[in-house]
Amino acid sequence: MRAILPMQSRHSLELRQHQNLALTPQLQQSIRFLQLSAQDLEQEVAQALADNPLLEREGEYDADDSEARADAPSDEYVDDSPLTAGVSGTGRGDFDDDGGPEIGQAVTLRDHLVQQLRLTRAGRRDQALVELLIEELDENGLLAVSLDDVRGVLPDELEVDEDELLAALRLLQSFDPAGVGARSTAECLVLQLRQRAAYDPEVMACAMALVTQHLDLLAQGNAARLVAALGCSPDILRQAHQLILTLDPKPGRAWSQSVADYIVPELVVIKSKKGWEARLNGAAVPRLRVNPVYEQWVREDRSGADRSEIQAQLQQAHGLVKSVAQRFETVLRVGQFIVQHQQAFFDKGVQAMRPLVLRDIAEALELHESTVSRTTRQKYMQTPWGVFELKYFLGTALGGEGLAPATSATAVRAMIREMVRAEPPAKPLSDAKIADKLAEKGVDVARRTVAKYRELDGIEPASVRKARASMSV
Repeated sequence: MRAILPMQSRHSLELRQHQNLALTPQLQQSIRFLQLSAQDLEQEVAQALADNPLLEREGEYDADDSEARADAPSDEYVDDSPLTAGVSGTGRGDFDDDGGPEIGQAVTLRDHLVQQLRLTRAGRRDQALVELLIEELDENGLLAVSLDDVRGVLPDELEVDEDELLAALRLLQSFDPAGVGARSTAECLVLQLRQRAAYDPEVMACAMALVTQHLDLLAQGNAARLVAALGCSPDILRQAHQLILTLDPKPGRAWSQSVADYIVPELVVIKSKKGWEARLNGAAVPRLRVNPVYEQWVREDRSGADRSEIQAQLQQAHGLVKSVAQRFETVLRVGQFIVQHQQAFFDKGVQAMRPLVLRDIAEALELHESTVSRTTRQKYMQTPWGVFELKYFLGTALGGEGLAPATSATAVRAMIREMVRAEPPAKPLSDAKIADKLAEKGVDVARRTVAKYRELDGIEPASVRKARASMSV
């Protein structure tokens, strides 16, 4: 018989070496700063300045006391302006008036409507219902909810019936601007047409029928079907169409309080002897530093007290300054490459745009594509043709015909827009005809590609453009 020996396990130690990228806090901060816009970065910097006493803007505390005293205004104020000659008093003096209206104070649509409501003879109950309807208006001045929904939020003990609420709505719809309080686009246009009583009755009747029954058909621009449906002459139809074009389907948008979105370009393109060059916009670059007095005090402190918190703030301040500098260095490198590659654009315009993709920039600058992608988003460049986002200069290549070089998709879209803009209204260019014209310029583009770019730019098909042109004659 063979003896079965028990298996023995053996333990051994083995060393393996491998590399792994660790996202340190400093690296995470650099990546986050790179994808921020100039406005968002400024907010981050302002918050860091408020939280970290060791961080400051360059030159913020560099003023000499003697110079500050010399520049300070004296107690005596002498105003030799010709506008105040002969007027007694110093400074603002007797002209201080805190009771005046604020300059540039915006008036909302709600304020405009409530002011008109106060001038009516409506009772308190009716005024309350009208104010309730005003609160339900959207930014275009239209009633966004149904009257049943409005009644649903009112307490039952008020006993507000449908006729009473409808009367309040009619009162609101009599206010300026015309069409306010409408429950649909058609009703909005009807309210405005009722104020155009001076028009020819036949034209007015045709316009009323168009906005109440045939808005969809009118949008298609099919004049022949509209004439058949309305039983009017083509001339009356054209006059009615011109009348409708003078109406505003969004009467409240003039009072919409949209905040202006200011863009701060981080790069400025200038012309030099070597050609077009990109440079940093100094106004967009935060000039930061670590306070040298505080830093020296922290490094030379020998008191033995716990300085872990202040040491952490010192490290954070240096890290933020470094991250901001790296961000703008990367933006400048990418911007300089784009400008160098797109020299023809700055000389001739968008139709001379060359193909450029993220991979091209990444390979040339030895950066990762994700880094280039973050750099081109929400970063703007001021050029002789306007202010553009960096990613605007990116575009895939569309093959040229024969030996012709490839063309950027951005340039092709600009060519299509220009062709449509210059086409005869009575004979608009079809997608196939546009493709043929592009081929004549050495750009080999399929018809379906033309259709795709046309739709992206909001350009209607040739048949619709022709129908609209026929009704506008």
